[in-house]
Amino acid sequence: MSLVRLCHVNDIPEHSGMAALVEGRQLALFNLPGLGFFALDNWDPLGRAQVLARGIVGDIKGEPCVASPLYKHHYSLKDGRCLEQEDVKVKVWPLVAKDDQLWLEQ
Repeated sequence: MSLVRLCHVNDIPEHSGMAALVEGRQLALFNLPGLGFFALDNWDPLGRAQVLARGIVGDIKGEPCVASPLYKHHYSLKDGRCLEQEDVKVKVWPLVAKDDQLWLEQ
């Protein structure tokens, strides 16, 4: 396992997301106080665009998720599954917050 430094933990606004380019791949990073940090591919498979980082974060029945700004489908921040369409999923990336830095596990 190797770690790739992404940013300072304070760079990601609370209850929000931001995009990061890591080795040519766009990731959507999210900060949900009390739940932690999450990373998904920024790619919305239904809207076919790099937009998930701009989505609205919240929860549905206790499941932390992001709503795509295109089709309003919701993706779980824990496992990447689309809550409205079981056969659709985005890749989830493991993160580590250490020494006030956010790291991607590869």
